[in-house]
Amino acid sequence: MKRTASSLVGGVSPPPLRRKVESTTTKTAVASFFTPASQKKPEKVTWRIVNKSLIVGKYASESKGTDKVHTGKRSRVAAFDFDSTLISTASGNRFARDASDWKWWNNKVPERLKQLNADGYQVIVVSNQKKISLQSEIKGGRTESKSLTTFKEKALVVMRQLDIPLSIYAATQYDEYRKPRTGMWKEFLDDYDLDVDSRLDLEESFFVGDAAGRPTDHSCVDRDFASNAGLKFKTPEEFFLDASPEQAIRQFDPTSYIGDDPDSAVTPTFSKLHPVELVIFCGSPGAGKSTFYWKYLKPLGYERVNQDILKSRQKCIKVAKENLSAGQSVAIDNTNAGTETRAYWTEIAKEFKIPIRCVYFIAPPALCKHNDAVRAANPTLNPESRTALPGIAFGDFARRFQEPQLSEGFEDITRVQFRFDGDEDAKKVWSQFWV
Repeated sequence: MKRTASSLVGGVSPPPLRRKVESTTTKTAVASFFTPASQKKPEKVTWRIVNKSLIVGKYASESKGTDKVHTGKRSRVAAFDFDSTLISTASGNRFARDASDWKWWNNKVPERLKQLNADGYQVIVVSNQKKISLQSEIKGGRTESKSLTTFKEKALVVMRQLDIPLSIYAATQYDEYRKPRTGMWKEFLDDYDLDVDSRLDLEESFFVGDAAGRPTDHSCVDRDFASNAGLKFKTPEEFFLDASPEQAIRQFDPTSYIGDDPDSAVTPTFSKLHPVELVIFCGSPGAGKSTFYWKYLKPLGYERVNQDILKSRQKCIKVAKENLSAGQSVAIDNTNAGTETRAYWTEIAKEFKIPIRCVYFIAPPALCKHNDAVRAANPTLNPESRTALPGIAFGDFARRFQEPQLSEGFEDITRVQFRFDGDEDAKKVWSQFWV
């Protein structure tokens, strides 16, 4: 450290000043700690775990304000993300070291939340907490995991300092509860019997979160969650500091694949050209291959061969040959990412002396992941009951992918650009944000 002349006394530097660290422990918390257990009031917070996935904590306060539905009035809800919105780490680390490693995101946060409660808003926290493990609870263990204990301890201190009626919802798995999906919001509405049409003032309700799709944000899940729930959205900077809105860029917006005019969409055409032929698909998981088969090739009499069902390439080859030997045209509904894989099928076409054709499905990875998530989470759009694919499945396809060429031996290549096709109910589900 560079010293000035006045910082030296008698040639000896004075002892360094201690930095004052603001404590997050209140006098009330200290007093409670030293109060004999027999004299303590019952704890104001209750916890429960929903479907071995969602953590719900409810804090009841004796201060003014209520978490009950206001008689004769529709409820207004002020919902917030937790980390990097209400609190941040005191250490400056991305993730908290322990339950005490936190501070208010800004000193205006507690005052603002208390004012919202005084104004009649129901304040809730809606947070993704993938670092929390519930394995002990899932296996029926009696001891909480360290990550769950740490989260509950930290959340309890935050709730005690605010001392207003507050519910916190924390998603620990990649399922219907995880933002941007609305499972946590629906759980909250059920908990308080809030009907969106009659008992909830959605126009006056809002959600504040830091994952807003700005250039420096890690994702857009908070903005997307608010959109799915029909809530107005603000970033912490906009809400607590009155900052101007920043530009947000969504990497993927499903509504861009839904045309207002159904007649304007380019409908893929496919017709059978030979009595017996082999057709192979090429495209990422979630690109729409199976839907295309059921809509266009099944009515033309093609037998379907799918490795997800048959489990191995050898079984696919065996079944395909059996159908070709019986005079049936066959559609290979697999990803067929590279030339080496597709060569198995071009050789079979040569063996049977029949033409082979290719249908190439063109869809960006974000769209494919969206399709996969929608399919796995909605039974009505999932006739084959497929489970969600791991992220590696999409990365593996991209790594192996080689665009199909006529030189591989195909008679023709039909290129299919994905376009949503479904009724109004399916459109409503599909146009939400899922990943």
